[in-house]
Amino acid sequence: MTFDAAPFDAALFDAVLFDRDGTLVVDVPYNGDPDQVRPMPGAKDALDRLRAAGLRVGVVTNQSGLARGYFGEDQLEAVNRRIEELLGPFDTWQICPHDDTAGCYCRKPAPGMIEAAAAALGTTPGRCAMVGDIGRDMEAALAAGATGFLVPTDVTLPAEVAAAPHGAADLAAVADLILRRQELLTPAPRPGRAGTVLAVRSDSAGDVLVTGPAIRALAAGADRVVLLCGPRGRAAAELLPGVDEIIEWRLPWIDPEPGPVDAEDMRALTERLRETGASEAVVFTSFHQSALPLALLLRMAGVGRITAISEDYPGSLLDVRHRVPEGLPEPERARSIAAAAGFALPAGDDGHLSLKNTRRAEKEGYVVVHPGASVEARACPPANLKRIVTALTEHGLKVLVTGGPGERELATRVAGTHGIDAGPTSMAGLAALIAGADCVIVGNTGPAHLAAAVGTPVISLYAPTVPYGRWGPYRVPAVRLGDPAAACRDTRATRCPIAGHPCLSSIEPEDVLDALRRLGVRTDFSEHPDTALNSQYADRKGQNHINKTGEVAA
Repeated sequence: MTFDAAPFDAALFDAVLFDRDGTLVVDVPYNGDPDQVRPMPGAKDALDRLRAAGLRVGVVTNQSGLARGYFGEDQLEAVNRRIEELLGPFDTWQICPHDDTAGCYCRKPAPGMIEAAAAALGTTPGRCAMVGDIGRDMEAALAAGATGFLVPTDVTLPAEVAAAPHGAADLAAVADLILRRQELLTPAPRPGRAGTVLAVRSDSAGDVLVTGPAIRALAAGADRVVLLCGPRGRAAAELLPGVDEIIEWRLPWIDPEPGPVDAEDMRALTERLRETGASEAVVFTSFHQSALPLALLLRMAGVGRITAISEDYPGSLLDVRHRVPEGLPEPERARSIAAAAGFALPAGDDGHLSLKNTRRAEKEGYVVVHPGASVEARACPPANLKRIVTALTEHGLKVLVTGGPGERELATRVAGTHGIDAGPTSMAGLAALIAGADCVIVGNTGPAHLAAAVGTPVISLYAPTVPYGRWGPYRVPAVRLGDPAAACRDTRATRCPIAGHPCLSSIEPEDVLDALRRLGVRTDFSEHPDTALNSQYADRKGQNHINKTGEVAA
């Protein structure tokens, strides 16, 4: 299906950035001849549709042929002019002229060119999509906080396909995905401002945190927002902007360790919902959950308008039955439900995760390691993490190890004699600690989303039991570690089904050190404090790339 340009509030993406060779044009190794330029199938049409939708387009490309002497800058400029003759103008060109030995901050998979492109376009990496054909394109996008879309070719490795947050068969399909994701956030018409709206997300802390942008959309169009959550999400709910009242209740069709359905408990919940005085409800669910049991109670409580996703026939339980495509990031899935109900984020709200009373802090020169996870299969083996903590401290890094309730012994064990056990903290205290960190090293669990909410980069030790594109840290600089193609992929297993936990036990300390360098965290303190990051990744101000006009840009 093809989605044409339609008017919408472009709060999701401002720009789409493309790799050049193998993505926009057929890859001719070290090409300095404009006569050899051939567009990839569908490239011109896809670009025209994105431009027509108001999105700016740019190119970010590694061109090591310059450093190797295979062509000169004049030849490179001639090739790029020919590309624009065939595909139309680009709003920015960002070119890395270095080879793999330079250790520059611009060469993909480093994020420098994506950051520069966003700055040149007057936006942020978080509001940019990055389209490429190999893993380093996706890694650069993640490290910048942009959204990566992989379009595989014959040279794309299977592991790169498995690791990509989002994928498409060709450029036409990429344009469809981007425009569809924009379209899903276009608010449906409403009769007017709402009174009291009941929002529902009865899951864990991470689930509640990723629903935050959608709840802010409700708050922008309602006089009052009441949030129904479960006990595992209560602490996170207290941190969300836009929530006026919290109702904590365990829902047996959502809770992972449910007790029997108790008729009296359901009657009490129905009455409590009636007492809110809500005129409408918006029920947020993940792809594997049903909103219909609660919708029945909401009807019995007298709620007049109910919006939710439902693949099953809802009968008279829903007024707005919403559907979404597979693979949406959870924050966008939730925002699309709010949009279907007629709610949109206010002007100036960019859709990132955020917390009230906690903002990105001045960095204080430490790294946070959080070893625990709400699901056992998503936790890196403690012995691995202890080795990682030891290696980081041996490189001069200050490492704080955190743990949630019931994880004190784990935190102490991982900290060992080298790291610092941060001690027990509240959810708000953990958020403040993360806000001051240079980086957080964590699995797929709540603190990863806390980091995204305060803008702290994440090294994601990600077990592939659930898709990264749905549940990875949202719109924050990140590096994903672990085996994305492990046998547990997409199983939703809560306990690792493979002996030795191979998807995460294979992560080595050097992998983490490389990830820190990619995120701009200094890892070599043997040099003077005022020198560049380290010998592998030079100071971003000390290495240059070429912009569209051929000028050298810092």
